[in-house]
Amino acid sequence: MGCRSVRMAMLATSLAWMSAVPALAQHDMPMGGESGVTKPGVTPELPKYVADPIPIYTVGLGPFTKTITTRNPEAQALFTQGMQMMYSFAKLDAVRSFRAAWQRDPECAICYWGEAWAWGSYLNGPILAEHSPFAYAAAKKALALKANAKLPWEAAFIDAIQSRYVEKFEPAKRMDQERAYAAAMQKVAEALPDDLDAVTLYGDALFLLEPRRGTRDINSPNIKRLHGVLESVLAKDIKHPGACHLYVHATESTVDPGRASACAEFLGDVVPGASHMNHMPSHTWNEIGRWNDGVRANIKAWHSDMKAGIGEGFAIYPDHNLHMLLFAASNDSQGAVATQAGKDYAKSTGDTMYQVLTLVRFGRFDEIPAVTSRPERDVPAGMWDFAQGYAKLRAGDVDFARLYLTKVQKAAATSKQNFRAHEAAKLLGVVGNILDGEILRYIGDKKGALAKFEDAVKHDDSIEYDEPEPLPFDARHWLGAMQLEMGMNAEAEATYRKELEEHPHNGWSLLGLQQALDAQGKPSTDVAAQLEKAWARSDTWIRSSRF
Repeated sequence: MGCRSVRMAMLATSLAWMSAVPALAQHDMPMGGESGVTKPGVTPELPKYVADPIPIYTVGLGPFTKTITTRNPEAQALFTQGMQMMYSFAKLDAVRSFRAAWQRDPECAICYWGEAWAWGSYLNGPILAEHSPFAYAAAKKALALKANAKLPWEAAFIDAIQSRYVEKFEPAKRMDQERAYAAAMQKVAEALPDDLDAVTLYGDALFLLEPRRGTRDINSPNIKRLHGVLESVLAKDIKHPGACHLYVHATESTVDPGRASACAEFLGDVVPGASHMNHMPSHTWNEIGRWNDGVRANIKAWHSDMKAGIGEGFAIYPDHNLHMLLFAASNDSQGAVATQAGKDYAKSTGDTMYQVLTLVRFGRFDEIPAVTSRPERDVPAGMWDFAQGYAKLRAGDVDFARLYLTKVQKAAATSKQNFRAHEAAKLLGVVGNILDGEILRYIGDKKGALAKFEDAVKHDDSIEYDEPEPLPFDARHWLGAMQLEMGMNAEAEATYRKELEEHPHNGWSLLGLQQALDAQGKPSTDVAAQLEKAWARSDTWIRSSRF
């Protein structure tokens, strides 16, 4: 096989699980796939996406290691590799790595434990019914070989995981096993408090008992316990890949996402070839307004996704990395980066939604009509209609703008589809009211426009927490601009201050706030200084919080 063929084969192997498990590939969100009941005593054929061999990576891994009972150095290397992959959410690559470890050393009990662990539920999705037989078989094999495990933690891990899997898997009863496993890992963590992986896996088990989506109450007993467990690991090793990864997720949707800043400083490099790990600090940076750091994290992640083609990276959620990149760049006014990420997202997914939305964000209206591929799904198609209508309006064609608005409004009223977990009515309600408001503003109905922008804000505020948010702009940027235009300067000040609570340090709102303060004769020197700092990397000249 030639060099190019080898590289392409490695890329196909690295990306195979993405096509097999689309929810994993597309977004950081729980998988579906709990349907079906496994048949006891029947082991299905191993899926090709984990049956293909995996190399021992010489580039892309970090310094983390976990010494196991084996005399085979390759088994040891593959086990460590599997741990790093699993901590990075490269779930099925981790399965392949642990399987390769026990293939090198068939008597390695903990290698089978690793495979069982990797098959199971993780933060972004529950165990799939078709994976359950493999998880159960690997756990039982580890138990049968437990006498070979000479390190105390190995036997403890093997015993604990027995409670996680059953021979006859029933999705409706999965949480019974997850709770039993969390209780078992609590005992392991209490018995081995200096084993940071034991404590991390206890934290992971606790996290799986919580809802994946939505905001988290930092004072909730369960969340305080989860934070405490992960913080106990980070107090001993601020660079622990598993604990920091989970801690970022456990804090990002609280009122204090900056709690993860200390470990996020290192997280992007702890497994340098894992794109999801490269990307993870941006979950913190975006929440506290360190937009350029979010941009850099996701550029690094996108590069690792591409490096997977030459065996130097692990491609994990590439489309999610691009989405986060364009979101961070939009808030940092890096228009070239944001629009290119939108274009790359379209190439990767076949969905032009973010290509046109970033063009709207940066006022590149002459480029929008050239994006002729209308997405098939309702929400992306509605976003495309919104962008086309907005571009027509800016070109002075109000009648065409109204035609596109009608399409957006119809989809918002009738579609039962979601984008990620967000209802069409909410997302299209935001952009539909923005376009409606801009049309009314264009024809001189300022009061009507103001009401539409207020409705857009209501829809925007109803969208459930997500990271990144589904829209690369905030409806308050339109509302504040309209308030300024109507001389409602105090109201505009309040609008922009509220928006800055949601997206700290973004220049769109800082400019609007400065304008509102100046219009009222209030001091704006501090805000002007913040704007200059926030817009240090901006490549786009703006005169308003929206184009």
